[in-house]
Amino acid sequence: MIDPTQFALYVAAALLLAITPGPGIFYVAARTLAGGRAEGVASSFGTGLGGMVHVLAGSLGISAIVLASAELFTALKLVGAAYLVWLGIRTIQAARRDMPAGLAGGTAAPPIGARRAFREGVLVEALNPKTAAFFLAFVPQFVDPTAGQIALQFVVLGFVSVALNTLADIVVAFAAGGIREGAAARPALISRLRQASGGAMIALGLGLAFARRPPA
Repeated sequence: MIDPTQFALYVAAALLLAITPGPGIFYVAARTLAGGRAEGVASSFGTGLGGMVHVLAGSLGISAIVLASAELFTALKLVGAAYLVWLGIRTIQAARRDMPAGLAGGTAAPPIGARRAFREGVLVEALNPKTAAFFLAFVPQFVDPTAGQIALQFVVLGFVSVALNTLADIVVAFAAGGIREGAAARPALISRLRQASGGAMIALGLGLAFARRPPA
C-alpha cells in the first residue's frame, strides 16, 4: 500500500511536471492548430495511451533493457524522430494543398481526422525513449520497497502521471483550438498556422534524433 503522504507528494510533483511546457504539450498544440480541437483532444488521449505503454514496459523491466542498450535506444529514437518529421512534412504539404480551397471561400476539412490523430499520438509517444527514461527516473523515487508489489506501485503511480499529463494536454488542445477558431475567417492565416505546426513537429523530431541516452 502506498503511503498517503508520499502519494500526495507524488501527485503534487507529477502535476507540476504535467503543466510544465514540454514536447508533449507542443505536439498537441501543433496538432490542434493543424487540424482543429477534435484532433488535438484525440492526440492527447493517444499520447496518454502511448505513455501507458512506457509505464507497463517500465514495470516489467523492458524499458530498463532498452535504455541500457545504446543500439536499442538509438533505433527507437530514430524511428520516433523519423515519424515526427514525416508527420510534419505531411502537415505542411496538406496545408499548402488546401490553401487554394480556403482562399476561394471553401472550408478545408481537417487533414487527418480524430481517429487517425489518436493513432498517431499513440505512436509518437510510444516511440519516444525519452518518455521511458522519464518514468524510470521519476516514478521509482516514490515507490516504497517495504510495501511490496513494486510493479503494481509503479503502474499506479505511472497511471496518475499519465492522467495528469493527458489532462494538461486537453487544456492545451482547447486553448489552441480557440486560437484556430478565432482565425477561421482568415483562411490564409489558418494555412500559415498549419504550416507552422508542421514545422514544430519537424523540430520536435529533430530534437528527438539528437537526444542522448541517459547515463546508466
